[in-house]
Amino acid sequence: MIDKPGVIDKTQSHTLEDRLSSRRLRLQTLVRLRWLAVGGQALTVFIVAFWLKFPLPLIASSSLIAALAWVNFYLTIRYPPTHRLGPPAAFALLGFDLLQLCALLFITGGLANPFAALVCVPVIISFASQPIRYSTALIGFAMVCITVLAFSPFPLPWFDGVEINVHNVMQFGVWCSIASTMAFAAFYAYRVSMEASQLADALAATELVLQREKHLSQLDGLAAAAAHELGTPLATISVVAKEMERELKDDDRFREDVMLLRSQSERCRDILRRLTTLSSEGEAHMRRLPLSSMIEEIVAPHREFGITLELIEKSPRKSEPVIDRNAGIMYGLGNLIENAVDYAREKVTITVEHDQDKVLIVIEDDGNGYSPDILTRIGEPYVTKRQKEDTAGGLGLGLFIAKTLLERSGASLVFENREPERAGARIRIEWPRMLIDANSTK
Repeated sequence: MIDKPGVIDKTQSHTLEDRLSSRRLRLQTLVRLRWLAVGGQALTVFIVAFWLKFPLPLIASSSLIAALAWVNFYLTIRYPPTHRLGPPAAFALLGFDLLQLCALLFITGGLANPFAALVCVPVIISFASQPIRYSTALIGFAMVCITVLAFSPFPLPWFDGVEINVHNVMQFGVWCSIASTMAFAAFYAYRVSMEASQLADALAATELVLQREKHLSQLDGLAAAAAHELGTPLATISVVAKEMERELKDDDRFREDVMLLRSQSERCRDILRRLTTLSSEGEAHMRRLPLSSMIEEIVAPHREFGITLELIEKSPRKSEPVIDRNAGIMYGLGNLIENAVDYAREKVTITVEHDQDKVLIVIEDDGNGYSPDILTRIGEPYVTKRQKEDTAGGLGLGLFIAKTLLERSGASLVFENREPERAGARIRIEWPRMLIDANSTK
């Protein structure tokens, strides 16, 4: 089964890059990290030059640190703390940080400097927060920088009279180490950020679904309020219509109009009376319904698509649970049944079973089933757009929403394929009965 477009089509239409670019890096966060870098660089230069007394290009090093501090100070006074950087601005600042650090490393030994690995930091920040095209450009720039560092003519600051010469093979090894660390850390940060963004989108879509269902459930209350508010002015109109009918009954010019006005006002009162009756008397029994009625209500919209829907009830109805109308349960089950119908060949079977301890619903279809590599990933909020004729298994935000909503109600879900002799997929949804039975003592 493959998730189908529904209420989240617009969410699925966004690319990953659009989602990441909407999570703009806050300037204050970057400024604080840069002040930390300024402090760390200044402290390191002080220790090397004045405590260890290693020969160090102090003026050039201090100038580079001062340049970073000046830019940071300018950003602090120029922009408010809440300012968020667009991707181009963030790329420029992270590129400047990278260039400043590499310049400092270049005059202090290049790749022989033990702090050379810090080149990875701006790249990791970019991959964690910026669109992929900007991050790819930054890591390319970083690779160029560490390559230049390998050819630094400046010696590593060390004891007087002792010169550290790093063999070319060792230089290449350090280059490979930094490059591989940068690439791995960047990919890891990118994956974590991507999954966090997808999860946030999926949860937002889940909340939208719940809000829509809650809004629909509130319409009865709105109808009752409307009937109550409209009752008084309509009664006034009816009284005035009666007075007009009595006064103008002998006037042929207005008799029919007045009679029409009165009859239509009476009709409006009847309609409002029925709305009030439905809201006050029907709300109670509509709020709770037997399990069989809930399943039939969920299944009914999917019977007209050329696929046979077989409903099997293994337990007697006289002992079935009565369930509070839950928008999350109804939407979640409806989504799973819709997927089964869409990707079944001929038949979808829904089996309902309950006893004193549990309520079990099993949804089976005779489609292609799940591919093995997908079974372990079902329910993750990733987005794919697979075609119907493809092997089933491309599941997206819709299934994540359905799974999340059902699990919120206390259900446990198992996704699996049917027996080898029967093609198709199977979903088992099971609740402890006490969690959903309105007649149980919770």
